[in-house]
Amino acid sequence: MTVLEGIGVGRGVVVGPVLQMPEPLTEPVNEPRDSGITAETEYNDVLSALKDVGNELNARAARAGGAAEEVLKASALMAQDPALAKSIRDLIDAGKTGERAVFEAFASFRSMLESLGGYMAERATDLGDVSQRVIAKLRGVPAPGVPVSDVPFVLAAVDLAPADTATLDLEKTLALITSSGGPTSHTAILARSLGIPAVVGVPGATQIPDGATVIVDARAGAVTADPTTEELSAAQAKAAKLAAIANQPIAPGALADGHPVPLLANVGKPEDAAAAVEAGAEGIGLFRTEFLFLNSESAPTVDQQRAAYAQLLEAFPGKKVVVRVLDAGADKPLAFLSSDDEENPALGVRGIRALRAHEDILRTQLQALAEADAQTHADLWVMAPMVADASEAKYFHEIATGYGLKTVGAMAEVPSIALVADQVFEYADFVSIGTNDLTQYTMAADRLLGAVGSYQNPWHPAVLRLIKMIADAGKAAGKAVGVCGEAAADPDLAVVLVGLGVTTLSMSSRSIADVRAELAQHTLEEAQALAAKALAAYAPGKDSLD
Repeated sequence: MTVLEGIGVGRGVVVGPVLQMPEPLTEPVNEPRDSGITAETEYNDVLSALKDVGNELNARAARAGGAAEEVLKASALMAQDPALAKSIRDLIDAGKTGERAVFEAFASFRSMLESLGGYMAERATDLGDVSQRVIAKLRGVPAPGVPVSDVPFVLAAVDLAPADTATLDLEKTLALITSSGGPTSHTAILARSLGIPAVVGVPGATQIPDGATVIVDARAGAVTADPTTEELSAAQAKAAKLAAIANQPIAPGALADGHPVPLLANVGKPEDAAAAVEAGAEGIGLFRTEFLFLNSESAPTVDQQRAAYAQLLEAFPGKKVVVRVLDAGADKPLAFLSSDDEENPALGVRGIRALRAHEDILRTQLQALAEADAQTHADLWVMAPMVADASEAKYFHEIATGYGLKTVGAMAEVPSIALVADQVFEYADFVSIGTNDLTQYTMAADRLLGAVGSYQNPWHPAVLRLIKMIADAGKAAGKAVGVCGEAAADPDLAVVLVGLGVTTLSMSSRSIADVRAELAQHTLEEAQALAAKALAAYAPGKDSLD
């Protein structure tokens, strides 16, 4: 028996045979281009291949939906990057073949990302996959991908590209193990959204022979190769227990003592509602409206917005649906809303600040929401992003209620809102905490910058103390406090959040069953004791609860 350790994604335990990812395409030869082929012809062939790959990735994105859609769209953008195209052109003009120029240009950009470390280094795998797909187009051969198998298997690889992970056969793929990657790699993100157990960053993952039986324990972050009979029996018993928990009749979220914790879903477009209903979501805790605005030269009309909002609301009659108005700026710039000359857009005009500067867009959205609410029967709640203080909460509340919207709140993503939460609750009917941005701003660590990726940890006691301040103020005001960031999808952290005083949790649909099961193992008193330990910890992480 050999135990290989890595970073676990999910809570599942799987026993199955390993199937290794096929080897990548061979490196293009570094020889001069045939004198009979012009640079222009070679470059046009490359442009055509880049376009085809981009279109294929976008088509896969549309089919995949959810988190996979965004990941695949990001890969498609890589194929359309003007800087890469220029680098390829320069190499072709210098006498390289199209294949070699693509290989060298992508390799150069990949090395640059890897040198940055952390999050950006994890994007290098995505860049390498796009390169392989373009070269395959130029060669007229199939792009490398997930192997086909007649029996269920555990897929092992150096890392998986978004295009592969997003289109895995979930009936055959039992689990994923990779030798590289981390908690923010696309393999981890997509495994989490697809509900596939995974262990990433496992040294030796690619050395396990095809067909060898392994135990993948995602919660423990361990892969056991050549397990003993006793280990297999124990793993199968653990897997059966987890399956029994997951297959229990869907019921409202609650602690072991009956303390209610409504479990809601995060969705990015109306089509995601079906998965949320199937997972037993008690409503929607975050509906991101950006899908209507991105890649558009102008804001959508009232009619266009009303139709989309009504489609979502109709899926949840009588249930809470929390809609976040447009959150633009920083990593989500819009041509008709965002400024392109901000030196630090993450600290610039984004969220409610951008909407306040373009109030016509805000009013159009609120009018559409009010009209959709009037023709449906959901319990609509509306919130503004990036609210920093009571004055912004008051501004949004007055405009939204002016359109007849009944429940109007604020998102807590800026640390200042925690410090004046009592004042904010004078105007906000509820507060929903976005832990991704709250962590970013609390730790002064850009969530997209690999060099400071280790700071992007919602377990940090500084972040948890801010959450408790908001929860305490909400309790004093008799108002709801939810969490809709990724932290809510971590079953262990979900228990801590409830112990801090959070009243609802919202997450990806596939995370609901695991969170529901974990909450049911703890009483409110136990959750509060775990929260106290996490608050007092010097280092962030689940280890603080031991």
